[in-house]
Amino acid sequence: MRSFALWSGLPCRQLALVLLLIVGVRPVLGADTPLSFGVFPHLTARQIIEAYRPLADVLEQHLHRRVVIYSARDFATFVERTRQGEYDILLTAPHLAWLARQDAGYRPLLKYAQPVRGLLVVGSDSPFAVPDALRGRTIATPDSLAVVVMALQAELAAHGLRHNVDYQTMDSGTHLNAVMQVIKGSADAAMLGLHAYNLLPPEVRPQVRVLAKTPPLSSLMYLTHPRLRDADAQTLRKALREFAASPAGRAFMQHGGYGGFADVDGRELRAFRPYAVQAQEMLDATQ
Repeated sequence: MRSFALWSGLPCRQLALVLLLIVGVRPVLGADTPLSFGVFPHLTARQIIEAYRPLADVLEQHLHRRVVIYSARDFATFVERTRQGEYDILLTAPHLAWLARQDAGYRPLLKYAQPVRGLLVVGSDSPFAVPDALRGRTIATPDSLAVVVMALQAELAAHGLRHNVDYQTMDSGTHLNAVMQVIKGSADAAMLGLHAYNLLPPEVRPQVRVLAKTPPLSSLMYLTHPRLRDADAQTLRKALREFAASPAGRAFMQHGGYGGFADVDGRELRAFRPYAVQAQEMLDATQ
């Protein structure tokens, strides 16, 4: 019933798009095949639609093709669809961008300029004052493949807290769901990314406080599949930058705390190879 209530207020077009996000089935629209824009599932389906539909509209105007937003029910499914090359335009985390380039030849385009951090949050009235206080406790996570989860686990290890030894984790699927586990009392703390924290509903954010954070990490990255022509990739780059300079784009950047766009190079991706290898090993273990 909760899922139905979440969608019930959406216009028909947005409801249809949310369903596409979940099932990942492309519509058959004849010869004028739309471009698929894959947004990795760091937000709920509704948040993805609300956040990225204005951007997709601008891309349609520049590319003169429909742009349909897709995601997946979890990170593992999204990574597999990326490996299969299902997305023409890809927005994903930097370690998964490394895998996308290695496995399917995706080409880096731009990233959000503002670095992201992993945040460890507890309830606003929680007695916990330092990470060590979470020894023996349960921490909710968005998805074990999220780079902020890996970075936060490394941060906790530096404090002498070992995963599955000194604390347990609860996979909650999304950043918002992880936070809600804390608010409901099902978990003692939650891990989430800075951007997702900025996008928490206004009634939710005051109910948690930040206990610890990671050093800055490169933010989400846009990539293009090699089947897109170089000219299309350059048009896409221009469209993204023009969107960032528009009133709607400035509101988008401010709301998410993205800080505009910046270039990505291969050296930056290589720095995330250890996290990418860790993610691949986790995926292999589940097969």
